[in-house]
Amino acid sequence: MTAGSIITSDPKILNGTPVFKGTRVPVRVLFDYLSDGLSLEYFLETFPSVTRKLATDVLRLGQERIEHEVVA
Repeated sequence: MTAGSIITSDPKILNGTPVFKGTRVPVRVLFDYLSDGLSLEYFLETFPSVTRKLATDVLRLGQERIEHEVVA
């Protein structure tokens, strides 16, 4: 899995803010919800254009990047 397969950044969509591929939902919103103590379920209900798989793939990608950086 690569970031480009699940996240897109286009100057025509929210001025290039990284969004979930195929949506206009900024990726940072998922992390904001979770860091505010809100559940993944609530995020998915609020943003039905983001699939569970897409959200969990972004979380996994973040985890992999952190683990890779810590090990490196």
